[in-house]
Amino acid sequence: MIDKAFFELNPDRSVIAVSGPDRVEFLQGLVSNDTKRIGATQAIFAALLSPQGKFAYDLLLAAEGERILVDAEAARRGELLKRLKMFKLRSQVTLEDLDSDYVVVTLFGGDTLQRLGLDAKAGDTKPLGGGIVFTDPRLPDLGARAFLPRATFAETLQGLGFAAAPAGTFKAHRYALGLPEGSTDLQPDKAIPLECGFDELNGVDWQKGCYMGQELTARTKYRGLVRKRLLPIRFDGAPLAVGTDLLLDGKEVGDIRAVDGDHGLALLRLEYLDAILSKGIENDGTRITASVPAWMKLPEMA
Repeated sequence: MIDKAFFELNPDRSVIAVSGPDRVEFLQGLVSNDTKRIGATQAIFAALLSPQGKFAYDLLLAAEGERILVDAEAARRGELLKRLKMFKLRSQVTLEDLDSDYVVVTLFGGDTLQRLGLDAKAGDTKPLGGGIVFTDPRLPDLGARAFLPRATFAETLQGLGFAAAPAGTFKAHRYALGLPEGSTDLQPDKAIPLECGFDELNGVDWQKGCYMGQELTARTKYRGLVRKRLLPIRFDGAPLAVGTDLLLDGKEVGDIRAVDGDHGLALLRLEYLDAILSKGIENDGTRITASVPAWMKLPEMA
């Protein structure tokens, strides 16, 4: 539990803008959530998938006037813009890189949402300091996220009583809650969204029309093909490297997907989960314990 209200600049994320009269319909045919829900008071979480239904990009989308601002992975935003332009065709949309103008800031701990005047409702949105701020649409326990002018963000947030967090504090908070973000945690063209919580984290709309990768995503859900889940883990001993296979009683039960100090994420086979949770895993002198976050709905818990 983090008792103080913090802000942390997130250099791993950047803002791009999609504007023009066709912006909503353009994105509607591409991403996994319903872009018609985006409005002045509502942000959403969504994924852009490969045609095979695998993870490509995770996105947080919010409205600012006549444009949609998109929180995307900073190191891959050029690739994302290039991919979006491929689908533009005759759509009346304009794509802009706003990294020089806006920063992405995470706000968490203490009375963050109350301090910002936000409801503890996923995606609740309001203007702030020349930009926008919203309750994290994935999970309100994460806190809030803001797109703010680069030159004045710190002044704005300090004026509201937020303290600057040490670098990496939010990542540790996110890992403790079991939430992946970006290609560091999710392997592009390999990760399956439903194994990584995109359904429970409000990232998939099952009622909307077609989008890229929709057919395979729906098949995975309705045929019960989710056999693994990405779960938070803790190391007692030296942290293991990403990619390390995990064995329990001589059986391969999963592998390490992300590491941050003594926390991380592992993709674990559900058929062995009860044994993993009760026994833990030993690997070269390190004990690995996994947990199931409260937000997660596993098949046997349905």
